[in-house]
Amino acid sequence: MTGTSLTTTCCVVGGGPAGMMLGYLLARAGVPVMVLEKHGDFFRDFRGDTVHPSTLEVLYELGLLEDFLKIPHQKVRWVGGTFGDLSFRAADFRHVPAHCRFVALMPQWDFLNFLSGEAKRFPSFDLRMQHEVVDLLREGDRITGVVARSPGDRVVQIHADLVVGCDGRHAATRRAGNLELIELGVPIDALWFRISRKPDDPEQVLGIVNYGKGLILINRNDYFQAGLIIRKGSFEEIKQQGMEVLRDSVRRLAPYLDGRVGELRDWDQVKLLTVQINRLRQWYRTGLLCIGDAAHAMSPAGGVGINLAIQDAVAAANLLARPLQQKMVTDAALAAVQRRREFPARATQSVQVRIHQAMARTFRSTEPVRAPLALKAAVHLPGLHRALGYAVGIGVRPEHVRGVRAARRRTVPPVAVAAGLGMIAGMIGFYLLRRRRS
Repeated sequence: MTGTSLTTTCCVVGGGPAGMMLGYLLARAGVPVMVLEKHGDFFRDFRGDTVHPSTLEVLYELGLLEDFLKIPHQKVRWVGGTFGDLSFRAADFRHVPAHCRFVALMPQWDFLNFLSGEAKRFPSFDLRMQHEVVDLLREGDRITGVVARSPGDRVVQIHADLVVGCDGRHAATRRAGNLELIELGVPIDALWFRISRKPDDPEQVLGIVNYGKGLILINRNDYFQAGLIIRKGSFEEIKQQGMEVLRDSVRRLAPYLDGRVGELRDWDQVKLLTVQINRLRQWYRTGLLCIGDAAHAMSPAGGVGINLAIQDAVAAANLLARPLQQKMVTDAALAAVQRRREFPARATQSVQVRIHQAMARTFRSTEPVRAPLALKAAVHLPGLHRALGYAVGIGVRPEHVRGVRAARRRTVPPVAVAAGLGMIAGMIGFYLLRRRRS
């Protein structure tokens, strides 16, 4: 096992949510699978930590939910926000047709440690930490494996019938595979940091937009995971102005944090997330498939990126387990995965682009924002909160584990998801129209 050449049936590149879920599902189906993770552990701060009802439903179908919920987490049953002078409740998850009617907030490393621990129960699962993929192996036009750098700076060749790129928005597999990337453009970036929380602070996820900026506050019990939304490319400008400018932005948006902004002392406490929305024109080539952020990078809006990636993994396992068992993975099988998952990704990205268009207009001025009447009316539409709960918590075309009895599932009416996405787009459209006329 310490040689320079290894062989497996499926090589999954990236031990994030998509990669680990795919590895678990393929190993569960008896497919020899090797998951490569370039880091030595899963500990990465400010990663997406929202586990939505759709993902919790997959864990239920796998019989893992009860043990998963024993891990410390917070339950978010609805999310709210403040837009200038308007405070409102947005998505309400308490009525989604799933076994868990909440979003579980859990550090991503806990989720990955749990899933990898469960996957190791299967003899066909092989997790290799500190294995960074640097290139692909090829035979003519076919991808036949990967070249990885392992501990001790050794080079290892891993031969596989299929390589699945789950290595995120900067995917080495996508780059080495020469897959065409379509950039949709995003006018914002995000600065992530921690700030302490008091018991009487707001309990639910809270988004605040005003004074040309936005602030996201995610409750972590004794601290907030905070994200300051800024104009794209302006981080260096903010750094030059000094830490006090960042502290003042947080103070203005959330005055109750006034006495705690002093906890931000240096820029090492701040993580820049360069927000991207993009997708591959074609997710595959012979012997290679990309899913999750490697195929369609999402914005943090709605926190849906992880859950879309996991849905991709479920669909890929459903469609590819048997071809992998038979060692008959064709381009048609890989294309079927893209056909199944491309529409959910494109629909979600379309809504995110509209959200960012609205934010870009808001960020042109540092003056206090007043919500337009159209937006104030829209947030009181009957059924809006439930529809948004469907759209965010369940999403477009949720996946189910193949082989699980249908009686165990709670299905989502497609009209509810469509209504939720439509209402989001409608609200943004009202706002943009009002801004254009003014």
